Formats: sequence, structure tokens, C-alpha cells
Amino acid sequence: MTSMWRTSGWVLVGSALILALSLGVRHGFGLFLAPMSTEFGWGRETFAFAIALQNLIWGLAQPFTGALADRFGATKAVFVGGVLYAVGLVLMGMSDSAWSLSLSAGLLIGIGLSGTSFSVILGVVGRAVPPEKRSMAMGIASAAGSFGQFAMVPGTLGLIGWLGWSTALLALGLMVALILPLVAMLKDKPLPVMVGQQTLRDALKEACSHSGFWLLAFGFFVCGFQVVFIGVHLPAYLVDQHLPATTGTTVLALIGLFNVFGTYTAGWLGGRMSKPRLLTGLYVLRAVVIVLFLWAPVTEVTAYLFGMAMGFLWLSTVPLTNGTVATLFGVRNLSMLGGIVFLFHQLGSFLGGWLGGVVYDRTGNYDVIWQVAILLSLLAAALNWPVRERPVQRLQTQLEAV
Repeated sequence: MTSMWRTSGWVLVGSALILALSLGVRHGFGLFLAPMSTEFGWGRETFAFAIALQNLIWGLAQPFTGALADRFGATKAVFVGGVLYAVGLVLMGMSDSAWSLSLSAGLLIGIGLSGTSFSVILGVVGRAVPPEKRSMAMGIASAAGSFGQFAMVPGTLGLIGWLGWSTALLALGLMVALILPLVAMLKDKPLPVMVGQQTLRDALKEACSHSGFWLLAFGFFVCGFQVVFIGVHLPAYLVDQHLPATTGTTVLALIGLFNVFGTYTAGWLGGRMSKPRLLTGLYVLRAVVIVLFLWAPVTEVTAYLFGMAMGFLWLSTVPLTNGTVATLFGVRNLSMLGGIVFLFHQLGSFLGGWLGGVVYDRTGNYDVIWQVAILLSLLAAALNWPVRERPVQRLQTQLEAV
């Protein structure tokens, strides 16, 4: 038992560090919108489209990366993802056109993130810990990723001010390369194939015929739409409201900091309460927070309060959503099934990031997108409410046979 917990702890630390690096760097991409757009004379749509493409590619690649991780172990997927992520950052620092920006920030970093982020890493964590500790462990790993977001945003801003945006991206590429030696800590191996074991095709058929799977997926779409729109466009929105540029950076850092507490709390509560009902409450609270932010006068204080509140709700959806998928279908194909759900998150991310730039360039403000974000929150709350957290019949039969 002691040896098992020592191994699990080692895996959890490695997973947490990888998420902190991967998500921490990604969280600061919005800080490059203004300097790159200004230098090359782009509208906001150009940069927004590249980041939106990144999220779309990330989502499209995720089920395949997850399936490979489930079948052959996650270490290879994380290593290749780390290489592509680092190379993408270096090439992004050399970008001077919309095409090169989409290739580097969009395609390469998007594929890289599919191997170094939640679906694959939380699949590793889910296989490394016993079921009763799974939600908490996922919450801890997600919280570490959130701390990376808190730490990296001011660090990224400092690099841009010190080195300029191009060299700052090269430095971030070197930092992401640290993921490669951390892969050794994961020690993830595919679960042994048993006689009569569920095939990949069977797992897909089972999930696709389950209404709860699709309700979780469509609810996760809303999460992606909101977090990428806010992460990419909030700093520019606050500048439009005549606040200092440092305000947006501070708000993003506060989102990352309070996300630590939010994801940990969500993981803890998910082991004690219905995760779908928690998701419903979370999305309702997001709608309330956005409404209050838009209703109140925009000042540094209200911006900081928004960052704290939204940060607490930011990625709390991740351990709850992935934990529900694990409860419904088990952990053998968790990276793949979680990857399919995450694809919907990334479809929302693509639209949130891209439409934010499109609407701003067409109307000169973000009013319509804020309103859409509120309505989508209420829709996601309604979608998660009917999900019942009961294992599928296959798992129930296996449990009864033990």
C-alpha cells in the first residue's frame, strides 16, 4: 500500500508540473495580441483567429491523442506534445504574417497542447489513484495547472517588457521544453488487455449511445467559449475602458490564482456531492458574475473582483466533467472519451476566441459576445442538470461479479 501511494504521489507531482507549464504558458497568449497586432498592423481578428485555430486543432487532435495514450501509455504522447509545443512557440516568435502565425500558434501549439494538457494528464492521474480518491487527485492536478497560470502571466508580461514579444516567445519555448524530462515521472502504462475486454469501437458505441455523455459535451462547449473569449480579449477590453494595460495582466493573474482554489474545491466537493449538480451551480454562478461585471462601473476594483470570482469558477468544470466521465464509463478509455468531450470544449473555444475578434472589428465593442456568454451559461446549467452519475450497466455488472 505504501509503495502504491508513493508511486501515485510521484505521478501526481509530475502531472501537476506538466500542467503548470503547459497551461501557464498558454494562459498568457492574450498578452501578445496588442504588441503583435500593433507591429504588423493587424486587426484583432488576425491574432484572435490564430488562437481560435489553436483551440480548434487542440480539440480535433485530442480524441486521437487520448486514444494513443490509453492504448500505448501517456509518456509518448506527452513527450511528442512537448516537442511540438516548444517548436510552435519558437516559430510563433518568428512569425511576421497571418499565415505563419496560424501555422505556429495555431497548428503546432494546438497539437502540442493535446498531448500536454488535461485529457491525457488527467487520464494518467485517474489510472494512478484508487476510485475513491480520483476526484480529489484530479482537482489537485488541475489546481497545479491553475497555479501555473497565476505565476506565468506576470512572468510573461515581464519577459515581453524586458526582451520584446518575439524573444519572449523564444524564452517560453525553452521553458516548455522542461516538460520533456518531466515525462519520466509519469510512469504510465496501458491497462492490460483481458479476454472479452471492451474494444475501442465498443467504448465509442457505448459512450455515444449515452445521453449523459452528450449533455456533458455540450455543456463543456460553453466553458470553452467563455474562458477563451475572456482569456484572449479581456486585457484589450479593459484597455478600451481606459484602464492601464497592467490591469488586464493582473486580472488574468488573479483568475489563475483563484482558479487554484476553485479547481481544488471542485475536486474535493466532487468526491462528496453530485458532480453534474455542481456543474449546474457553477454555470449559473458564471452567468451571475458576468452580469454583475457588466452592470457595475468598470474600474480597477471591479475588474479585480471579476478576476477573483471568475477565477474560482474558471476550470472547476474540468475535474467535475472528467470525473463524471470516469464514473460513467471507467478509466480504461478515459483519455479518449475525455478527449471527445474536450473536443466540444475546444469548438466553443474556437468560436469564443475568433468571434470576439470578429465582433470587435465589425462593431467596435464586445457587447454582443458578453451577452452570448451569459445566455450560454444558463444553457449549460440546464444541460448538466439531468445527467445522472451512475456507472453504465457494463461496470455495474463487473462490480456485482467481484
